[in-house]
Amino acid sequence: MTTPMHLATQLAVNVLDARSLLAAFGVLGVGVVMFAETGLLVGFFLPGDSLLFTAGLLCTGSADQSLHLSLGPLLVSAAVGALAGAQFGFLLGRKAGGALLARSRSKRLQEGAQRAEELLDRYGHAKAVVLARFVPVVRTVLNPMAGALGVPARTFTIWQVTGGLVWSLGLTLGGYALGSSIPNVDRYLLPLVALIVVVSLIPLLAEVLRSRRAARAQEERG
Repeated sequence: MTTPMHLATQLAVNVLDARSLLAAFGVLGVGVVMFAETGLLVGFFLPGDSLLFTAGLLCTGSADQSLHLSLGPLLVSAAVGALAGAQFGFLLGRKAGGALLARSRSKRLQEGAQRAEELLDRYGHAKAVVLARFVPVVRTVLNPMAGALGVPARTFTIWQVTGGLVWSLGLTLGGYALGSSIPNVDRYLLPLVALIVVVSLIPLLAEVLRSRRAARAQEERG
């Protein structure tokens, strides 16, 4: 029987903290968060990168023994949530257009929408959909933006699945691999999470630098 004190402890979840989410909801929670962050505009604040990495870490015996996850179900939950969320966001954008974004008063969300539109314009549909997976907030708003801007459904689906699998499975397996090779690695969880977020931005930064070099070269030729 669940006591009031135990129930209160379960309900006291910090949605911004990956470990708190995992302790409360386990593997199922990972799929729900992935869906919300990539498919619902209200999920832009959720800790997707750190949640995936931390969840992978907690599948190993070297992590906190009070919280242990199974790798197989975790990978399935993460992938299904990430792919289904992005597809739902795209369909939502296709149906509602930009109305949902226009109604939002969140400055962070509006900035993310602007960056998402710039990605689509600058890099094309396929590359933008993949790169957006690795940028917080942008991975939330790009999917409905793609639907609203008329990105072909087939193109979006192919590349969101590609980017979604690389992002969700890559970060999860990265956490698992690190936790398997370093004893007591969970002691260094905070700096590791910060590092993984920085690393996740490298593809976008590399693409921005490449684009700027190409623009400069074109100006010099012109």
